[in-house]
Amino acid sequence: MVRPHSTALRGALRTVQSRPSPGLTHQRLFAAAARCRTNDKQQSFKSQLYESTQQRLKRERAEQERFAQYQTQSSGGRYAAMMFALVFFSSGAYYLGSLKPAALPTSSTTSLADLEPPKHNVSQSNLQAAWSDFVDILGKENVSTAPEDLDTHAGSDWSSYPRKADETPFLILYPASTEEVSRIMKICHQRLIPVTPYSGGTSLEGHFASTRGGVCIDFRRMNRILDLHKHDLDVVVQPAVGWEDLNEQLAQDGLFFPPDPGPGAMIGGMVGTGCSGTNAYRYGTMREWVLSLTVVLADGTVIKTRQRPRKSSAGYDLNKLFIGSEGTLGLVTEATLKLTVKPASQNVAVASFPSIQDAAECVTHVVAAGIPVAGVEILDDVQMKCINASGYTSREWKESPTIFFRFTGTPAAVKEQIGMVQKIASKAASKSFEFARGEKEMDELWSARKTALWSVMAMRNNPEDHVWTTDVAVPMSRLPDIIEATKADMTKSGLLAGICGHVGDGNFHAIILFSDKEKKVAEGVVHRMVKRAVEMEGTVTGEHGVGLVKRDYLAHELGESTVDAMRRLKLAFDPLCLLNCDKVVRIEQPAPGEVKEW
Repeated sequence: MVRPHSTALRGALRTVQSRPSPGLTHQRLFAAAARCRTNDKQQSFKSQLYESTQQRLKRERAEQERFAQYQTQSSGGRYAAMMFALVFFSSGAYYLGSLKPAALPTSSTTSLADLEPPKHNVSQSNLQAAWSDFVDILGKENVSTAPEDLDTHAGSDWSSYPRKADETPFLILYPASTEEVSRIMKICHQRLIPVTPYSGGTSLEGHFASTRGGVCIDFRRMNRILDLHKHDLDVVVQPAVGWEDLNEQLAQDGLFFPPDPGPGAMIGGMVGTGCSGTNAYRYGTMREWVLSLTVVLADGTVIKTRQRPRKSSAGYDLNKLFIGSEGTLGLVTEATLKLTVKPASQNVAVASFPSIQDAAECVTHVVAAGIPVAGVEILDDVQMKCINASGYTSREWKESPTIFFRFTGTPAAVKEQIGMVQKIASKAASKSFEFARGEKEMDELWSARKTALWSVMAMRNNPEDHVWTTDVAVPMSRLPDIIEATKADMTKSGLLAGICGHVGDGNFHAIILFSDKEKKVAEGVVHRMVKRAVEMEGTVTGEHGVGLVKRDYLAHELGESTVDAMRRLKLAFDPLCLLNCDKVVRIEQPAPGEVKEW
């Protein structure tokens, strides 16, 4: 008996064999036979036969026609088609390969030569689109494109870095909270928009110049004291709290925040530059008075560096990393600061000397004697003349090198310190020694030190004249030498230039007045001053920070490898180089002749 499936199989084979096809292979015959066997279980014999004789013939004819068309194509056409396919698939493979992340670096440092220039998007269309996003976050009133705002945030008259027409932000943002700053940075990170932070605007080395355009974040709305822990002696503040306002508030509870830089400085900028001030000799710098920071990173991530205890050995010290980073690693939105008890008594004394060398030697003797004075400040004869001529203080001063001493402690301790310093000053050939006899006299005597910069600026004969304020620091034993050499260099230059500074810790400043024609002369004076400091095992900046002006000196002070390590840190926290571009370390090769020869 013949089985139905065998009959169907023989019929299908006979049908196919009776119509020979050039394109039909043995493989297709067996596949067809296999399909017949499978379908046979569900279809009748008549359906199987119809399928094998009608539909399959249609498919075969279509294949024959395609094959015939291929055979009639010219060899040139086939070659063109093949080349097109090759180019298409090669391009696709290249694109897919480019999507693969680059291999991670294996070295511990990043040299400038190995770094690709940052790729920012500061096109009008991108910035205008971002404007809409920022308005959604902050409200239209807190996103400014007013020309006067842009100009204010592009530089200052007291900065040593000159304003440049192409270094102006596109818009100014005024956030009010850490969350808003985080949302801003997420947008900037997504859109590749560079960001310049702005606090009090009192910095001196080009810290808030918008070298890449983009946006400027002004923290002035973040000016609140968030929490005061009286018994723990710490306070939590936002970045736009001024140190003077903070101390005014703390005084009501008998507390005191020691760092005291120039008037108008705010906590955010003080953290950014790692500043100090006139109390540095006794109380140290900003680095010693920060317990914890809340920081928004370049991609909008929010981190907290520490808890509130006075001491901790838990993990890396991110506090010290962000202090002095000048906004290049993250944006500080809160700071927990250490406080101390306000001194029970304080006083001020002023001593004048026949030469700047005599004054500097007096300071070294005071330091060597271990007298715990709160502050030791020096002003040279030129500086004292400017103070008298400006009329910024209420008294007439001796126009000779002068040291200002500040004493704090118990009344008995203050009295003892004054007596000891007076004896040392006398041995150092002081021409006069005067101490305050009351609060009013104390403020009057100290006022000269605080008006030093402004008094030199008041000496400008032309509104277009510029002032260059810079600082260096050296080991205490070398202080008299560098001050004397710098003073002689200033005198030789013919520029109006004064010396002042926190000499109790080897840090002093030069304030130089110059016109556009005298710019090269001023640059030479500053360059030689910095070089002397480095050669005396000192630093290119004691408290002003690096900014744009001092960045090329870092390698001379610390070595190329150290700067390369700093650059690696920058890239670790800010791989797209969005935050305060070009400050501290370069992220792009300098133009020819831009770096002064050592």
